[in-house]
Amino acid sequence: MDLALKRRLEERLARHLAGPIRQRHDETELRIRPADATDVIRTLHDDPALDFAVLADLTGVDTGTTLQAVYHLWSRTTNDWLRVIVVDLPRDDPRVPSVTALWPGAEWMEREAYDMFGIIFEGNRDLRRIYMPADYTSFPLRKDFYLADDAARSPGAGIRHMEQTHVPRNATPSVVLRKVKE
Repeated sequence: MDLALKRRLEERLARHLAGPIRQRHDETELRIRPADATDVIRTLHDDPALDFAVLADLTGVDTGTTLQAVYHLWSRTTNDWLRVIVVDLPRDDPRVPSVTALWPGAEWMEREAYDMFGIIFEGNRDLRRIYMPADYTSFPLRKDFYLADDAARSPGAGIRHMEQTHVPRNATPSVVLRKVKE
């Protein structure tokens, strides 16, 4: 781990950290709470000693119990990569402030994270679906997303055809299997 970067981050952000600063592969990683996201990201962007001026990627993660917003930043001063993870976003109302004031191009990344995970980026002027139809009501990259032909549900159930959402009441298992094979 780059100890100089770790020291600079701890000096400026210690009270905002939700855990220790870690090294994961070739990238330094820090975790913050949603309430601290605005202050932390603005400090990372504006502080000349840090100068994380490039937002390379923004995405969401579903841990199974909570959601996370993940930002991949690059510093042009130190040539360091930083992963910022906003942890513990509640599944029923995941909200994090938009970063479009710092990086206008983040508008599209935030729309994608909204569309796939349902994370609401407060302050994004055009937060709407980008891949799925406007009237779609689910979020495809969440772990609780139900896929009608998901064979992983039950190895013995086989694979259902996408349009078949249930087994007819009076069908026997052999009739259902025969229908799937056709």
